[in-house]
Amino acid sequence: MWLFVFFDLPTETKKDRRNASLFRKNILKDGFDMMQFSVYTRHCASSESADVHEKRIKMLLPPLGKVSILRITDKQYGNIMNFWGRMEKPKAPPPSQLELF
Repeated sequence: MWLFVFFDLPTETKKDRRNASLFRKNILKDGFDMMQFSVYTRHCASSESADVHEKRIKMLLPPLGKVSILRITDKQYGNIMNFWGRMEKPKAPPPSQLELF
């Protein structure tokens, strides 16, 4: 599973900028990687793990702004095409998974 977090947060006031920065820092602490400035991704080994991280994001929501969460499968993520200018950027390899018995 992959979780995407998209957000558009206000930055007009000092308090808004602080809230936006705090939200960003907290999702980074939760293991998300920045794909673009307002788009963050995280791999989750299972649907249950994705549930946990979705709940954490809901607890971190700032008072203002728009935040969207999207969950997709590894297979769906495998179809992503990334471009830097006209050059296609290779896909990042999927994270290795550790299984505990």
